[in-house]
Amino acid sequence: MDTAWGPDIGGYVAANVTPGAPGFTLACMSGHSKWASIKHKKAVVDARRGQHFTKLARAITVAAKEGGGDPTGNSALALAIQKARDASMPKDNIERAIQKGAGSGADADNFETVMYEGYGPGGVALLIEALTDNRNRTAADVRHLVGKHGGNLGEPGSVAYLFDKQGVIVVDAGRYGEDDLIAAIDAGALDIAQDDDVLEVVTEPGDLTTVRDALTESGVEIESADVTQRPKSRVPVDEGDAAKLMKLIDALEESDDVGAVHANYDVDAAVLERIAG
Repeated sequence: MDTAWGPDIGGYVAANVTPGAPGFTLACMSGHSKWASIKHKKAVVDARRGQHFTKLARAITVAAKEGGGDPTGNSALALAIQKARDASMPKDNIERAIQKGAGSGADADNFETVMYEGYGPGGVALLIEALTDNRNRTAADVRHLVGKHGGNLGEPGSVAYLFDKQGVIVVDAGRYGEDDLIAAIDAGALDIAQDDDVLEVVTEPGDLTTVRDALTESGVEIESADVTQRPKSRVPVDEGDAAKLMKLIDALEESDDVGAVHANYDVDAAVLERIAG
């Protein structure tokens, strides 16, 4: 992942484009979206679908608990529901998760969001989002995984300043070009960036759903859409450290309590392909 806005994108500007608004740039990057796309194409997500559904249901329940069970007035819940639908989660599972959070059950009350910060191999900054009902258990698990794979956890605030919270919509760059994404810019997108063979449409967090809907209505198929932490700059990582880093990120994402891992790495696309095997 990489920050991509204005006329200069982290020093990696590939070309200036004007898809409906001045100052937009299309940058070539190799980061989180590329890695996620590789894993998706290799069916890694499908292999973990049971665990993935559990995490999605938990996110829906907590969003409903915090903002109510009506997604029209609860953007966090609307996004959680959309992510569940994107993963082909059964409708009944989604409805049960909403009811659990909107009701008086204890399940939602026990969970809280915790952010862990640290560094991985190659000096890459990590933001690790967890949804847990036991802080001590989750902290110990995250610390163990980070240390086992050559990283270390830091104090709160040690790396958070290196990231910005933004919406990211990913589409296949092999099927679509910047001209196909004009609807996103008209709907309020901040910028468009390229992560090898995927395009990232960047939005304000609150505009994600509006921009996504505009793209869908214009006929663009969405690979993923989420509110995420995007790095303000990237750290170049060689192949040796990249392999260790990806193992760390995968291990964290396999943890039951970890919902997302954000990292500011810059790895060559060919290297990511080789690491994925």
